[in-house]
Parts: sequence; C-alpha cells; structure tokens
Amino acid sequence: MERAKDVFRAYLGLTKARIIEQLLVVTVPAMVLAQRAIPSVWLILATLVGGAVAAASAHALNCVVDADIDAKMKRTSRRPTAKGQVSPRNALIFGLALGAVSAVWLALTTNLLSAAMAVGAIAFYVLVYTLILKRRTSQNIVWGGAAGCMPVVIGWSAVTGTVEWPALVMFGIIFFWTPPHFWALAMKYRDDYAAADVPMLPVVATPRQVSVRIVAYSWVMAAWTLLLLPVTSWIYAAVAVLGGAYFVFTAHRLHGRVKAGETVSPMKLFHLSNLYLCALFIAIAVDAAVGLPVLL
Repeated sequence: MERAKDVFRAYLGLTKARIIEQLLVVTVPAMVLAQRAIPSVWLILATLVGGAVAAASAHALNCVVDADIDAKMKRTSRRPTAKGQVSPRNALIFGLALGAVSAVWLALTTNLLSAAMAVGAIAFYVLVYTLILKRRTSQNIVWGGAAGCMPVVIGWSAVTGTVEWPALVMFGIIFFWTPPHFWALAMKYRDDYAAADVPMLPVVATPRQVSVRIVAYSWVMAAWTLLLLPVTSWIYAAVAVLGGAYFVFTAHRLHGRVKAGETVSPMKLFHLSNLYLCALFIAIAVDAAVGLPVLL
C-alpha cells in the first residue's frame, strides 16, 4: 500500500498541480465573459478537466526535458524525475498519454478548436519554451509564457467555438503579467538558475536592469487590462484600475529599493501578482454574470 502511495505521489508531482490551479482560475472567467452569463456546469467541468489534463501533460514532459536542470536547483530538486523516482521513459509515456487524453476529451466534450489549441499549447511549452528558449535566451519567459496564456482562449472557444477579440485581450493580460511575476521569483532564486546555467534575466542582467523591465511590463499590463472596458461594467473597471495601480506602485517600490542599493524582497511582488491576477479574473466573471451595462 505504501509503495502504491509513493508511486501515486511521484506521478502527481510530475503534473505540478499547484501551477494547474492558477491556470484553471482564469479559464472559468473567460467562459463566463464569453457567455455573458454562467455557462452550463457540464461545459465548465469538461473544459476544466480537459485543461487540467493538458497542463499536466505539458508539465510532465517538461520534467523529462529539464531533469538535469531540476537536479541542480534547490527549488526543483525534489521533482520526481530529478530525484529518480520516475524514469525519463515512464515520465515521457505518462506525459504523452495525458496529452492524448486531453485532446480526445476536449474534442468530444467541447469542440475541435479547443482541443487543437490545447495540443498546440502543450507543443509550444515543451518544444519551443523548454527545449529551445529556456536554455538559450533571457527572453525565455517572455515568449515561452505564451503557453500559460492559452487557458483563457481555450475557455472562450469552448463556449463560442471561435476566438474573438476579448479572448485575445485576456491572453495579452496574462502575457504581460508573466514577466514581472516570474522575474520576481527568479530574482529570489537567481543562484539556483545560475548553478543550472539557465539564462533567466536576473542571472544575465543587473538587478537594476531587471527591476526596470519589471516596471515597464507592469505598466503595459495595467494599461492593457483597460482594453476590456468596452465589454465590462464599473465592477471590472474598479478592480482593473485600483489593482493595476497598486501593482505598478509595488513594482516601482521594488525598483526604488534596488536603485538605492537596499535589500529587496522580490517575493512580495511575486505573491501580489498571484493575488492580483485572481482578483482581476474574478472581477471579469462577476461583472459578466451580474450583467450590468458596459461602460463604453
């Protein structure tokens, strides 16, 4: 029994379940906005299951490719492939099987477009980000982060069968949110990435250069959120404006302390970024479900 539990925990660890939770948080609001009401419970569950399995597939395959890197980093050294709990062959089979299941499930329960985009997101994350960008450029997380933006587009297409401009705006919100979110984390674990020879921006740039880019992306992200105003009411607008302003303020405060040579706590911005994204997308869902008149 204990052996079976250990095997289960090891394979569950391959999926990086905590990251999946965040991906699913943004999917439902995208579906509610697409419907302008709460979609059927079945459609929501079907999309969440398909999206979760697709994300699990991408993460498992990432663990296969990055096993050597993960073993060198304290933050990731406990991952199953890094510790040798799951062989690369078995992890590869597991990841590919999950990808196939997610594609078939989404095709049968939502539509072919959603299924195709899920497969595309897996392929992009593994083949483009993990195999090419991550080890070669400091812009890895900027472009590789596009895979993490796909849940909102998949959620929208599951409801409408199409991809319309509000879905692309939500894609952009997450796209511009990802660099300051991840660079704050990478500032904390700079030595880890340096030991693994991964050129994350904080490894190859000065802290001041990193904080300047964090500020720049924070401004762009906050401004980008306002593009949803034509399809939302004051509920979303209030959260977008106030939340965006506080995010930008926190980014500037981080930059100010870096510039002054003070000790910084980049994880404050990292944790704030998680709360901010959740609050913003909850506001999208509430706004659409309530159905107040749009602002523009």
